[in-house]
Amino acid sequence: MGKTKERKICDKRRQSFTVAANIGTPKDLEGVVDNGSEAIGLYRTEFLYMDSSELPSEDDQFEAYKAVLEGMSGKPVVVRTMDIGGDKKLPYLPLPEEMNPFLGYRAIRISLDRDDIFRTQLRALLRASNYGKLRIMFPMIATVAEFRQAKGILEEERAKLIANGQAVSDDLQVGMMVEIPASAVLANQFAKEVDFFSIGTNDLIQYTMAADRMNERVSYLYQPYNPAILRLVKNVIDASHKEGKWTGMCGEAAGDSIMAPLLVGMGLDEFSMSATSVLRVRSLMKRLDTTELADLVETAVNVNTSNEENQKLVEDYMSNL
Repeated sequence: MGKTKERKICDKRRQSFTVAANIGTPKDLEGVVDNGSEAIGLYRTEFLYMDSSELPSEDDQFEAYKAVLEGMSGKPVVVRTMDIGGDKKLPYLPLPEEMNPFLGYRAIRISLDRDDIFRTQLRALLRASNYGKLRIMFPMIATVAEFRQAKGILEEERAKLIANGQAVSDDLQVGMMVEIPASAVLANQFAKEVDFFSIGTNDLIQYTMAADRMNERVSYLYQPYNPAILRLVKNVIDASHKEGKWTGMCGEAAGDSIMAPLLVGMGLDEFSMSATSVLRVRSLMKRLDTTELADLVETAVNVNTSNEENQKLVEDYMSNL
């Protein structure tokens, strides 16, 4: 019995992962630090735009990013570029009326179209990069061409700053959110281009299931444990690891007590959630055996056929720990 227990402890130590927090403003840093978060896995920069009566200046953005990077004392900070559109609108930036705004002109699509706004944000981020461990992430990427275009603009602004004598960190990773099924399916191609992925489960689930998660009549289709969702998530993680890259998750599922064991079994590298969930999730993860979870994932992805079957699968596993 002693050998079995020893084996399980060794198995648990084989996989390392980061438990991070999501924030919206520098004011959220206190909760991040108090709850022992190891990183910031998502800094939602759109609040800088939503809390202003006009487009925030480069200097205003620089100060906000700098404050967060300094406040994390060298721990990684993943900053998502402006994610406006869908249900997030700006009174001073009129957007066209659309039949399906969540499928329309939003996030990186606005940034690439209005690159004057995008370049201002990127300059502020690059200037702030010297004050911590910055990771820049582009939202709503659907094609490799979009990622290359966005990264190309970033590199242009980096070159301009350096030419003007501005120091820019050489430890800067550039990644993308995976929230569109197309990018999840082609993760093997994207993995050759990015430094990391961050899976946004909120949109990934509703787009995969073709069901608005805010619509009560179809809310039953918001199924995070559905094998279709799990296969997409596993495909992204496997693709990143094959290229020596890492994958995080910043959607609600990252802090879900049913999803967490499956994600640990898949080898997810970073779990980012509300700061108040960090201690609970870390406590849960200490109970997990990665060897057993590999078998659990195999059943969830390839054997079970429904969200409910996989929920019960994990519940039964956790009840026997």
